[in-house]
Formats: sequence, C-alpha cells, structure tokens
Amino acid sequence: MSESKVPPLVPREGWHVMHLFYQIDHAQWAILGDDEKRAAKTRLTELVQEIRATKDTHLLTFAIATPKADLGFMLLTPDLQVANAYEKQLTLSLGPEILSPVYSYLSQTEGSEYTTTSEQYAKETLVGEKGLAPGSPEFEQAMKEFDERMAHYLKHRLYPVLPDWPVVCFYPMSKRRSGNDNWYSLSFEARRELMSGHARVGRQYSGRILQLITGSTGLDEYEWGVTLLAKDTIDIKAIVYEMRFDEVSARYAEFGDFYIGMQLPLDELFRRVCL
Repeated sequence: MSESKVPPLVPREGWHVMHLFYQIDHAQWAILGDDEKRAAKTRLTELVQEIRATKDTHLLTFAIATPKADLGFMLLTPDLQVANAYEKQLTLSLGPEILSPVYSYLSQTEGSEYTTTSEQYAKETLVGEKGLAPGSPEFEQAMKEFDERMAHYLKHRLYPVLPDWPVVCFYPMSKRRSGNDNWYSLSFEARRELMSGHARVGRQYSGRILQLITGSTGLDEYEWGVTLLAKDTIDIKAIVYEMRFDEVSARYAEFGDFYIGMQLPLDELFRRVCL
C-alpha cells in the first residue's frame, strides 16, 4: 500500500479488528473471460500477501458454511486508516460488483476490567485459599508465576496471534439493560463475581477453543465481538451451550447472528466458493 499522508489513527493500546463478510455475484463473475478471472484472483492473492506482510497486521481468510455469506476476512491492524484502506481494496479486489458486503463488524482488542489483580490473587487465593504466608518463598514464587501468566494473557488479548485452526465462529453480543436485568446497574464486585464464573467455564476448553473478545461499544451495533477458533465444531457448540446456563448469559446477554467459517488457503478458498 502506498504511504498515506493522512495521520494514523492508532489506539493507545490494542489493535483495530474488522470482520468482513461477502457474497459473490456469480452472474457478474461469469461475464469475465478466463484471463480476467485469473487476473482477478491474482490481484486478491497479492493483496492478501501485502496485508499479511504489513507490520503488526494479521488477516484470516475463510469460507462461510451457510448462504449467509460466501467468504469472510478477519483483519487485525493497529491503524484504523490502514484497516479502512485494506477493507476497500478487499471489496474491489475481484473487480467491481463481484464481492457484495453482507455483514461487517468493527471492534478493538482490549483487556478485561474483571481480570484478577496481583493484590486480589495474593489475598483471595494465596492467603485465603492456600494459607500461604506473605513473604514466604512459596508465596513469592506463586506471585512471580501469576505475574508472568497475566502478562502473557494481557499480551494475547491486546496483540493476538491467531492460529490456523480450521473453524472460525464470530458473533456480536451486548449486556442487557432492562428492568431487573440491567448489567450496568450492578456493582463492580457483583459483575466481577459473575464474570469469574463465566471465565471458569471458558478455561475448561483450553486447547480446544481459542477465544478473542474485542470491544465495540461506540464503534458498532453491539458492545463486543466474540471470535472463537476451534479444531472441531462440536467444541464451538458445547462452549456456547454451556455458557448459556451461566447467569452472565442467562440473565444479561443479548446475541447477534452467528457466522461459522472454515479457514482455508487462498487456492482452496477459490475452489470452495466456485471461482
């Protein structure tokens, strides 16, 4: 991408994230000659390579499993100007009117306000549950391991590197704000306690589900975007179902549409979507 003279729009922390879903107009595609089709696929391939070569930028490409869309992209990059430019180029990459956007979502990577702090871990877990004495060698070692673990966790939340696991699930969600089920009327401690139960469910799927929660309050229709990567669709179904029984979801969650895709290399993606 040629260097832009527009000032960058980079958040103080984290990256911008775009989920982009398209349908293919096969009638328009059929009008193109063989040379035009090859040139179009080459153009998209070179654009994907360019995006993936951009500093701190990641692009997932996947086929959508139902007629909601044909193909999807997940773009992560710090600068919203860069994200916007690449999004426009992706839309036109196969030629005018070939790709029609059917759904998109803008969010940002973020930490969680409910993450356990060092003070909470020391008081509640090490002293309260394990009975360790502050300052003891066991206590200090446990604190060191906790701090290292949390630093790794925060880095993944803010600056993720996503694996090439085949299943991609995306859905937006918000917390309910109605009557007695108003999430935002609860105290921080009540919300933290509820979220800790939610997190315990998620940890049971370690190694089977990689979850990335991105914030979208003020950026898009819902308040968060949820991206789940998995090796087996049954794990997607299981974690979402199990979390529905958690009070955070049962009482306070509102969900948008779910999109299921399969990560594919571009040559296979072209065959899958019949290009």
